[in-house]
Parts: sequence; C-alpha cells; structure tokens
Amino acid sequence: MLGRPDISPPTTEDRPRLRLPWLVRVLLLLLLAGLVAAIAAANIVLTDRFVESTRERAELRQSLYSGAILSELQRNSVVPLLLSRDPTLIAALKARDFSASSQRLISLVDEIGAASITLLDMDGRTVAATTREDLGASYVDAPFFLDAIAGNDTVFTLSPTEAGTFRASFSRQVRDGTEALGVLQVEVDMVQFERRWRGTTAAVVVTDAQGRVIVSTEPRWRGRSLDDALATLSVPSALDRALSRTTPFGGPGGETLEDGALLQLETRIPFRGWRLISFTSYESVRDRVNGIILLIVTGFALTLALGFYLLNRRTALRSLLFQQESEALRRLNDRLSREVAERERVQEELKETEQSLAQSSKLAVLGEMSAAVSHELNQPLAAMKTYLAGAKLLMQRRRPDEALSSFQRIDDLIDRMGAITRQLKSYARKGGEGFERFDLRAAIGSALTLMEPQLRQQEVRLTQVLPPEPVIVEADRLRMEQVVINLVRNAIDAMRGRDRRELEILLFAAEDATLSVRDSGHGIVEPDQLFEPFYTTKTAGEGVGLGLAISSNIVKEFGGRLTARNARSGGAVFEVRLPRLDIPSEAAE
Repeated sequence: MLGRPDISPPTTEDRPRLRLPWLVRVLLLLLLAGLVAAIAAANIVLTDRFVESTRERAELRQSLYSGAILSELQRNSVVPLLLSRDPTLIAALKARDFSASSQRLISLVDEIGAASITLLDMDGRTVAATTREDLGASYVDAPFFLDAIAGNDTVFTLSPTEAGTFRASFSRQVRDGTEALGVLQVEVDMVQFERRWRGTTAAVVVTDAQGRVIVSTEPRWRGRSLDDALATLSVPSALDRALSRTTPFGGPGGETLEDGALLQLETRIPFRGWRLISFTSYESVRDRVNGIILLIVTGFALTLALGFYLLNRRTALRSLLFQQESEALRRLNDRLSREVAERERVQEELKETEQSLAQSSKLAVLGEMSAAVSHELNQPLAAMKTYLAGAKLLMQRRRPDEALSSFQRIDDLIDRMGAITRQLKSYARKGGEGFERFDLRAAIGSALTLMEPQLRQQEVRLTQVLPPEPVIVEADRLRMEQVVINLVRNAIDAMRGRDRRELEILLFAAEDATLSVRDSGHGIVEPDQLFEPFYTTKTAGEGVGLGLAISSNIVKEFGGRLTARNARSGGAVFEVRLPRLDIPSEAAE
C-alpha cells in the first residue's frame, strides 16, 4: 500500500531568484562598439587591399595585351620575307600563270594566322589573294605598293578603311635575282584584339606615334586622338564622370575611394611609337568592401537576435514559475492518483521494452546475415537471362508486343537487384559520401566481413598481418572497401581450381600506408594491360574487366597508386599505397 507523501506548497523563500540581465546588457554594448570598430577597420583595410589587387590585375592585363600585339606584329613581319622567296610564287609571276597561286596563299593564311595575303604584279594588279573579292583590283597608287616598289626591305603600312577600322600590313617586293616581279602584302588582323578585349571591364585603346587611336574597345574612338575621343563623350555619361576622376598609377592611396573612379595605365609598345592605354574601374572594389561589411553587420544582427532570444526565454521562465505556484495546490490533490498511473505506465513500458529488445535482437541477427543477401542476385540474373532469350525468340518470330513484356519483366528484375544492393549497403556498411579520416584497418575488416562467405565456400586460407596501432588515411571509406573487395574477389577467382588456395592481407605503416594482397594463383600474364578497361583473363560470363580499372582510378583519386606484380613464390601481389595522416614526427624527420 502506498504511503501519502509529505507535500507542502512552495513558499516565497523556495522560489528561484532570477538575476537581472546586466551581463547581457553589457555584452550588447560591447557588441555594438565592436561592430563600429570592425566596420571602420574593414573599410580601411579591405579598401586598400582590393584597390591594390585591382591595380595588380590591371598591370598584368596591360602587360599581356601589349605582349600579344607585339608578338602578332613580329610574327607577321617575317612572313613577306619568307613568301617573297617562295619558288612557286616566283614561277607564277614569271610565267604569268596564277591558276594555283590563290589556293597556295589560302593554304598558308590559316597556318600563319594573318588576316589576308595578296600578291600583286608590277602593274599593281592583284593576281592572287586569299580573299576572292580582291582578285583583279588595282593598287598601283596605294602607299604600301609604292613603298614596296621603292625599296628592297619589308615596309609597314597603316591606313584607315571604309568600315572605320585600320588596315595594318607588311609588304615586300618579290624578286628573282635582280629582276623585280611583283609585291607581296600580308595584312595583320588588328580587329582580333578588339574582339578579345570586349569581355573585359576595362576600356582599352592603342594609339600610333601621332596619338591617333587605331584599336579601341570603343568603336567611336578609332581615328581620333585620345583627347578628342574623350571629349566626344556626353556629360551625363557614367564613363565621362569616371574619367573626370581618373587617376594615374598610384590611385587613391589611403584617401576615400570615390564611386566611379578609374585607374589609367599607359604602356609603350616597342613598335613605331605605339602606346597601349587602359582605363580600369574601381567600382567593384566598393561592392566587394560593402559585401564584407554586410556580412559583419549580419553577424552582429544574428548575435543581437540571440541576445533577445535569451531575454525572452528568461521572461517565459518567470511566467512558467508563476503558473507552477498557482497550480501547486491542485497538483497535491492529484499526486497519489498520478503515482499509481505512473507505475502502471512504467509496467507497460517495461513490456514494450522487452518487445523492442526482442525486435532489436532479430535485427542484429539480420545485420550479421546481410552480407549473404548478395547471393540473391543470382536468381534475378538467371531470370533475366531467360527473359532475354525469350525476347530474342519473340523478336525473331515478329511478335514485338510480347517481347516488350519480357523487357518490362527485365526492368522489374533490375529494380529488384537495385533494391537488394541498397539493402546490402544499408545493413552491411556504414558511412556517407565524401572524404573522411578513418582507420584503414577497419575498412579492411569490413571488406573481409562481406567476403567471408566466398572465402569459406572456396576453402581459402586467409592470413592477416595488421599493425597494432591505427593507420589513419583520408579517403572515401565505402569506395576504399570497394577496392579491397575487388582485390580479394580477383584473388579468389585466380586461385579457383588450384590445390593450394592461400590469401595474405598485409598492411605496412611507414611514410605511406601500404596494403598488399597476395594470392597463390597462376600469377599475372600481361602486367602492362592489367589496369586497362575491359581487359580480363577470365572466361566469358565471369567478368568484363572493369574491376581493376575502377579500383586504380579510385586509388588515384585518393592521392595514391595501385600496382601489381608476380610474387617470387608464385601468385600475384597487388599493392595499394595511400598517404598517411598520422605519421609520427620522428618518421617524418
């Protein structure tokens, strides 16, 4: 019989005393002061850092652009000298037979990378060209023709075109000994640089010795001087406002970065006084700084929200205590009945716990036997073979509808096989995707547990030599187990039908973790082709030759390597080397 407990209502002295949240208030003030200091420091430090990185990228881009232009000009400048000595072109000019000359130039223009190649006779008439529209055109008064006729060297000509671009070309007189036969012109594709620069955020121009813009990302600027080109910009435009605050190299320095500021860089191209000028915007600097400041403010807001949450919990706790005091007398009257009900509920829970323990025991047995589920794959595979044979026969008898029904059954069997493999993975393995640090010995043990039925069925004598200390590696544990399973399965297949079936699993821990799998099989016939996909020494139906190729790729992804060789005592040896993460300092030294 239950005794009535001595319960009295709580007094005022028994109520918990709640301290005032002065600590929270001080903490909020410190967070506010830290926020202001962090924003100020981040604005100064990050602005300077991002401005410097913007300058460095602009300088690098400037160097790359000028180098590309100079390389293109130098490469095209030697082409007229080489082609002017081409015996095929010389023979065509002497014989006045140009039937194959244009095709000859077309075959060379792609290899050279020039915009076009033109061959003219001494009358200034185009007799061969890579552009068919230029055939027959006369350039007797063109500057490049007159300059080439007047001298024996390669001459450079820069002239505007009707499209608003500039035509840059190298021309040279074609001679046979002392006899002048014609002029060869190679045009440089200057427009290609504008196409490449369109993807950049900077405005880039190239000027000649007279200060005239010949290449520009702004088509309106070509043919003008740089000052005239900038003067044509409308006053409200963003670029004009930015150019009004353009700074030479050195930039804003420690001053406040104004919106729309530009960095102007100028580089001399060592070719006829050409210059490369670029205008790089600083707008991205402010955006990046503001983004980081926003992260700081967001962190402060989250911290502030956490503080308010804690204060709210304090208020809710006080309200809960008051409610408990008001219901204390009512709980006294119901205390005995609740204790009886509690004991009855405990007895029911004990019964449910016993049932749960029994169920858990069943699941534990099922987990130990889960590795054998893989043998169930043989039944759907045999059924699939039967359905495929039936579908083939139905197709030969021109009964496609019934054949489709067989294919549907095969699809159902595939789903069943997938369910079996998922069940096997769920029961027999643990882990998830992605790299993790684990003990290689544990992965070897899990893999051998899965292969235990096959080892026992084939009567394989297994010997394991593992170090007593953990061997920690960083990899995908499930895929590492897959590698071990593939190596063990190949070893079992290699020893099938032999009197002596011995398998050795050796793990060495030095600077690298080395796993060796040795068998007493027939050895390796062609080691060079062993890890190639679809290479196999098994008979038809026993394998497709993908296991070792997949294992080799998995080990490479882990930063290691998989090798194979024949053992001196017979059989094959497969070694997996992986970098260790727990190398002692003495070994590393």
